[in-house]
Amino acid sequence: MASSLSLLFAAVITLTLLFAYSAKLPFHPRDVLPLLPRQVSWPILNSLHGAVDLLPTFVGSASSPNDSFEWKGACFYQNTAWMEFHNKSGSEFGGGTLHIKVDKAHSWTCMDIYVFATPYTVTWDYYFLSREHTLEFKEWQGKAEFEYVKNRGVSIFLMQAGMLGTLQALWDVFPLFTNTGRDFLAISKIRGRWGGFETLEKWVSGAYAGHSAVCLKDSEGNLWVGESGHENEKGEDIIAVLPWDEWWEFEPNKDDSNPHIALLPLHPDVRAKFNETAAWEYARSMEGQPYGYHNLIFSWIDTIQNNYPPPLDAHVVASVMTVWNHIQPAYAANMWNEALNKRLGTQNLTFPDILVEVEKRGSSFGELLTVPEQDDWLYSDGKSTSCVAFILEMYKEAGLFDPIASSIQVTEFTIKDAYMLKFFENNSSRLPKWCNDRDTVNLPFCQIKGKYRMELPKYNSMEPYSHMNERCESLPPKYSRSRNC
Repeated sequence: MASSLSLLFAAVITLTLLFAYSAKLPFHPRDVLPLLPRQVSWPILNSLHGAVDLLPTFVGSASSPNDSFEWKGACFYQNTAWMEFHNKSGSEFGGGTLHIKVDKAHSWTCMDIYVFATPYTVTWDYYFLSREHTLEFKEWQGKAEFEYVKNRGVSIFLMQAGMLGTLQALWDVFPLFTNTGRDFLAISKIRGRWGGFETLEKWVSGAYAGHSAVCLKDSEGNLWVGESGHENEKGEDIIAVLPWDEWWEFEPNKDDSNPHIALLPLHPDVRAKFNETAAWEYARSMEGQPYGYHNLIFSWIDTIQNNYPPPLDAHVVASVMTVWNHIQPAYAANMWNEALNKRLGTQNLTFPDILVEVEKRGSSFGELLTVPEQDDWLYSDGKSTSCVAFILEMYKEAGLFDPIASSIQVTEFTIKDAYMLKFFENNSSRLPKWCNDRDTVNLPFCQIKGKYRMELPKYNSMEPYSHMNERCESLPPKYSRSRNC
């Protein structure tokens, strides 16, 4: 989708902490790499293959001396951690010392870097000597953090890629993170910042397209495009309804992301039941509203474990949210706090308070993330729809999900879920003649732009059913879904 920031959450924790470190240096991290001895072991320089290599891996939580655990690091192969509570500060709830013993390095020149997180605190450190290291938490930020660490521990994440190499990689990808008719338009962008965003979205969801829009005709026969994620003159991503000529003028001539675009015509039977008036009323009611940031992340997290490509998991997501809660509280509130409050049935809880409330209820943050989004939830700035949710909500209003519309939550659909719907043309002879004139392979849809042939696996294959896509697994490489999920 156009602004898939939520699909970058796991990488943001790395970016936030390590880029902040690099920003303090009087030189570019890249400048020092040629100066490093060739024999020095910098793991990322030889092993970075993509965005996944920048993700922190959760290794465990330390809560007491009697609850130590072991793991294998990128540099040190034998590591142990445990937590010791103390009251050196004399505060009401005291503080603690995290002990980390690292040993058996594969090279005397390598190092491991770690991120440590509670709902209220995020910090990091790196180790290149085989010995016991300590990390001090001078005092807990009140009873809530004290109780949380005592019961759940301090979460520990390993940066598999190493220190300077991670900084170098982050610097190179930093631009990706800084700018945060009735027929369906499936769009795949492969360059620039949107290409980066969509690549990560496709990675977590298994979709072969990263953005979408919809064609509409008015009563006078004029063609328009409805799009959630259109950037206005202020640089804001909003819902817009644009004349086709204006939209198409931008895509081939001004969009530097090299968009590949496919037109997915509706089946004649589906087109016949399409309520044009209701669709236009919905589109106009949403025009100018903000892009659906509130619920973006929840469309692909349906299960506690089987929606996270390794090493991504709920621990990483929670810690990234903690980072953003500290450095951009307004941004964090917009992206997930309201949605999490709705899932708890609470109001105005901060993110740390949400984690504590989940703990009090005997649940887990991973379980909270799986609660299905409801299409009728109203946020502080109105209804929240991503690019695909905007289109499917329009289809819902137009009657395409009848008679089960009341049991369909379109905010639970990814782009992959949308193009799999059995809504589209299945007779290639009814496609416009120009669709496949230039291609030796006949596609079941019309690709209208792009150098490379687009694929949409399982396109037009699934009839809608009640509570569709609310409990679906999606793990690479096959992204297989369980039956009737």
